[in-house]
Amino acid sequence: MPLTNNDAERALRHWVIARLISHGTRTAEGSQVLGVLASVIETCRLRNVSPWDYLAKVIAERRKGNPVPPLPAPVAA
Repeated sequence: MPLTNNDAERALRHWVIARLISHGTRTAEGSQVLGVLASVIETCRLRNVSPWDYLAKVIAERRKGNPVPPLPAPVAA
């Protein structure tokens, strides 16, 4: 077991920098939305799937009244 959790820290680094640059969110709801988006985007990146294609699919399905599609399965790099 490694003594540090550098992989997790590296995954969060650019989100922390973005929060510092933008001075954070203004509401609890905004913070929750940002957290969910960050989680989805990072999960897609780790699975070698375009997060933007997935998010576009989610928006399209929700506009039709359908449930949110599951996160895509990992794709071999």
